[in-house]
Amino acid sequence: MHALRTLVATVSATEGERVSARALGLLAGYLADRRWGDPRRGHPVGAFGSAAAELERQMWADDRRAGIAYTAALVGGPALIAHAVEGMTRRAPLVRFVVTAATTWAVLGGRSLTDEAVAVGELLGKADLDTARQRLTHLVGRDTADLDTPEITRAVVESVAENTSDAVVAPLLAGAVAGIPGLIAYRAANTLDAMVGHRSPRHSNFGWATARLDDALNWVPARLTAALAALFAPAIGGDTGQALKVWRRDASAHPSPNAGQVEAAFAGALDVRLGGVNTYQGVPEDRHTLGDGQFPAPSDIHRATRLSVLIGNATAALAVAWSGYARG
Repeated sequence: MHALRTLVATVSATEGERVSARALGLLAGYLADRRWGDPRRGHPVGAFGSAAAELERQMWADDRRAGIAYTAALVGGPALIAHAVEGMTRRAPLVRFVVTAATTWAVLGGRSLTDEAVAVGELLGKADLDTARQRLTHLVGRDTADLDTPEITRAVVESVAENTSDAVVAPLLAGAVAGIPGLIAYRAANTLDAMVGHRSPRHSNFGWATARLDDALNWVPARLTAALAALFAPAIGGDTGQALKVWRRDASAHPSPNAGQVEAAFAGALDVRLGGVNTYQGVPEDRHTLGDGQFPAPSDIHRATRLSVLIGNATAALAVAWSGYARG
């Protein structure tokens, strides 16, 4: 709380100086997410998801053009509104700081990610596999009913890796580059990808545009996340060289152009083996093997979450530095 009050005072005292309300708002929003996590009720992303589901019912067609229109409406529309809001705060840095901080807090998911991962790890420590499988559904979309301890642990570590990029690194970079509209547009696109971007008979055409947009928006963040995972590997008992080797060698074998980057780097940093066959709604999918070690143990969940926090802290610093002297 003291840190947030200091940031507010800094913005209030520096109007007209080369201090960016965007930079301080991103930092405040990141600190709020690390301190409190997601709001328990009335989360705006949940409200957006409900609206997106209703619009899908009205617009769905087994056609890429319908999916393009759907994606444009739900990403472009909120981004335009956010652009207008940001424009109205151009001469009110304190207001811009508050709106940027609140938006950043709303779109980030780092604290919730690590809390959920640790919770599953604690259940594994108690050998409560049934509850661990159920809790795992908060993190992954794969079928969890028949997973054993090594597969549950693998799923958690893979989710921490991928969502460090999706829920922390990518939105911070979007906010640094494009401010409030960037934050809103990225979270809208990423949420839609989780809803309609997966390959299913219903969404193979309708969700095509959303999936391609999400791939494009996450291309740079995924590779930055992987690089930072390698950089910070020694802090969790790993080796930077090993992480880089596994990242370069194994990332392209994964079917996702972005998830493979971060999962391979995490596998190398933790010196564990990730990837393999996952089952989605009864359909198996081979994600290939990433890394040279054994399956991760429950203790590796804590190492993965520590790595995630280090990456988030570094990205927040980079985002603040990028936008720290930006005008507008």
